Amino acid sequence: MLTKFETKSNRVKGLSFHSKRPWILASLHNGVIQLWDYRMGTLVDRFDKHVGPVRGVHFHKSQPLFVSGGDDYKIMVWNYKLHSCLFTLLGHLDYIRTVQFHHEYPWIVSASDDQTIRIWNWQSRTCISVLTGHNHYVMCASFHPKEDLVVSASLDQTVRVWDIGALRKKTVSPGDDILRLSQMNTDFFGGVDAVVKYVLEGHDRGVNWVSFHPTLPLIVSGADDRQVKIWRMNDTKAWEVDTLSGHLNNVSCVSFHARQDIIVSNSEDKSIRIWDATKRTGLQTFRREHDRFWILSAHPEMNLLAAGHDSGMIVFKLERERPAFSVSGDSLFYIKDRFLRVYEYSIQKDTQLIPIRRPGSNSLNQGPRNLSYSPTENAVLVCSDMDGGSYELYIVPKESYGRGDTIQEAKRGSGVSALFVARNRFAVLERSSNQVLVKNLKNEIVKKSVLPLATDAIFYAGTGNLLCRAEDRVVLFDLQQRIVLGDLQTSFVRYVVWSQDMESVALLSKHSIVIADKKLTHRCTLHETIRVKSGAWDDNGVFIYTTLTHIKYCLPNGDSGVIKTMDIPVYITKIYGNTIFCLDRDGKNRPIIIDSTEYVFKLSLLRKRYDQVMNMIRNSELCGNAMIAYLQQKGFPQVALYFVKDDKTRFSLALESGNIEKALESAKKIDEKDHWYRLGVEALRQGNTGIV
Repeated sequence: MLTKFETKSNRVKGLSFHSKRPWILASLHNGVIQLWDYRMGTLVDRFDKHVGPVRGVHFHKSQPLFVSGGDDYKIMVWNYKLHSCLFTLLGHLDYIRTVQFHHEYPWIVSASDDQTIRIWNWQSRTCISVLTGHNHYVMCASFHPKEDLVVSASLDQTVRVWDIGALRKKTVSPGDDILRLSQMNTDFFGGVDAVVKYVLEGHDRGVNWVSFHPTLPLIVSGADDRQVKIWRMNDTKAWEVDTLSGHLNNVSCVSFHARQDIIVSNSEDKSIRIWDATKRTGLQTFRREHDRFWILSAHPEMNLLAAGHDSGMIVFKLERERPAFSVSGDSLFYIKDRFLRVYEYSIQKDTQLIPIRRPGSNSLNQGPRNLSYSPTENAVLVCSDMDGGSYELYIVPKESYGRGDTIQEAKRGSGVSALFVARNRFAVLERSSNQVLVKNLKNEIVKKSVLPLATDAIFYAGTGNLLCRAEDRVVLFDLQQRIVLGDLQTSFVRYVVWSQDMESVALLSKHSIVIADKKLTHRCTLHETIRVKSGAWDDNGVFIYTTLTHIKYCLPNGDSGVIKTMDIPVYITKIYGNTIFCLDRDGKNRPIIIDSTEYVFKLSLLRKRYDQVMNMIRNSELCGNAMIAYLQQKGFPQVALYFVKDDKTRFSLALESGNIEKALESAKKIDEKDHWYRLGVEALRQGNTGIV
């Protein structure tokens, strides 16, 4: 499990992701609803009008609305932009367990301990249907993602599927509104607009949660009998398919994963469990020390999940989405959908090379983590976290370029990191003995070296050298002479990016970047609030990097800025002039054209190439207050003068840079006593008595 964000709060009973913004709503047992930005890790807002626990909460798909339901029998519809509760829907006679907006119609479905499910129209603010039939608390109810169905779970040990087709025809059909309203009132207590389609019996205790599969005719439910059951339905009947046993206490919540063929459930036994939906076996279990789990929520668009427990909530991912890649000259080698592929930058051509075998074990996060490539031998090392860390060595046959179907047996071994250190030699880190094994292409050990400090990963650092990572530092180690060449304290390093000439290195951590030279002498450190994802060096020696939301630059002196805002995270692989080549999470290569004027200008200033600076001022659209402030702050007021049209600013800049003639020009235009006085003082300082 990859935890992306965690909160500490009162018990979390309801969760809902926003479909577009990086937001999540958490409704608490003490009546507060929190709105969090999980990317920045900040509390955006809090809403507290409910009295008592708020058990259900849900964002609207497209409007700036969310709905909440609580133990005060109230359903509240909120506008988060106005930070206000727009109205309250009354009608339930007991605690409200869940609330949900319909994905298309202006409807809300609510489940309550009064043994009913109600469907409301939030535009007319009325109840349009009451679904009766359960004879105990209704723990949850939700709309089908595509069809006119509602599914509900109750402590009466049943799951019910309701057909609301008639309700849709009646209330959504075009026609005379008055007629429709009178018809609604007459039908209201007749109950013909929503009928029970199936009653699913099979659980031995009360059912706490039920949900539809996003695309298939499947239902999954979880109950106090500690079981998760899978049900299938067709047009005429529904039946139990299988039971997943493993939880040691009441199952609180369960759902199908939108993108992978898995089921996620959590329970009062303090665990989240992941199940294979086709093989119907347990894949993984994540446990908490003291906190029972109550609720699960999946992001509608992205690969994110959230779980609420006794003392807060967590936002997490089940698998890494970063493709494994390695750049060699004009080629990018990467893995997508179990195939090794090569992308040639110059002609932007993508070729499938060889299949990479599927991991044998079926637990998650076993995919390729990183790649190392030896161009002369055409050999590829693929590392993954399988069996506590393992590698596979493939030799890519020359004739497979363009065919990509030759299956070959890979040479395997265990080790946390493996990478090429010479043409036909690779190093493998053996953590148990804290040594590096150097092997040849036949996978035979040629040499062993004990490392100078407890190392948990190794990175490439030029031929015959390794960067060894420990908890709080990295060390440059020479494998031949077995000596330490450099040592640098940093926060936990995740990725290492060397410049083309191997003179500079960028060490990427989760929230910082350290730039150093080839001997690991520190140059500058950058801190980011949003997670750093990738980076590469451009031809000018500027480090270009991505966070979750931006492409940014870092100059050699540590100055940084934004180049471009991104809607989805990308991983930079190579930079050619103004084109940044990236891989996205789907393994697609994307060339992104950027405007490098700003950082090239700042770099020229930094390197005192004033001819370039003046050239750029004449030929480009660089002006702006930020640039003037930057020039002033860096001590270049004389350069800033070229940008400014406003006389008062020109006057101040001219004085600051000691340019009396320019200051005199501006003073004549302004013609104010104060400015003449300041000009006189500066002229006197310079000894220019004529102007004084």
